[in-house]
Amino acid sequence: MIAVTALGDLAGRDPVTRGGARPGDQVALAGRPGRSAAGLALLTAGLAEPAGLIAAHRRPQPPYDAGPQAALLGATSMIDISDGLVQDLGHVAAASEVRIDIDTARLPADPRLPEAAAALGDAEWLGWALTGGEDHSLAATFPAGTRLPARWSVIGTVSAGRGVRVDGGSSPAAGGWDHFR
Repeated sequence: MIAVTALGDLAGRDPVTRGGARPGDQVALAGRPGRSAAGLALLTAGLAEPAGLIAAHRRPQPPYDAGPQAALLGATSMIDISDGLVQDLGHVAAASEVRIDIDTARLPADPRLPEAAAALGDAEWLGWALTGGEDHSLAATFPAGTRLPARWSVIGTVSAGRGVRVDGGSSPAAGGWDHFR
């Protein structure tokens, strides 16, 4: 058996939880979703290219320092993206009792995702970005107008309502990791 204990210090600040998103906030992402899912698909198919995606699956590199940075920038809610972007933003939406709208045109571009999809016979790379897990990126909501550093990409907005919508429609019906499924 291996046990791990992690301790931290908020330096007197309140924690940023899933439950603080408010209508009018902007949704931002630190990291590139879909890379781990693409790497897993390549491994499963016995392919090694495009380079970097398999490594992203095998050895994720979470942007640990983006969490404290978001807190200092006034993040109203935050979550790690380990179970899939839509799935995890759904947790924020539920805890905050709001709707989150994702604009896929604003997702951080990674040209290797379409390359991997082509190598696999035109798999749906956007599905990896929306529902693939194990990316260990961070998503946070910030008050509208908050100037964010380049590492944070604004990918959507928060409004009144419930759930997550993608490009104005409903969210994907399946995908992401659900620990209770």
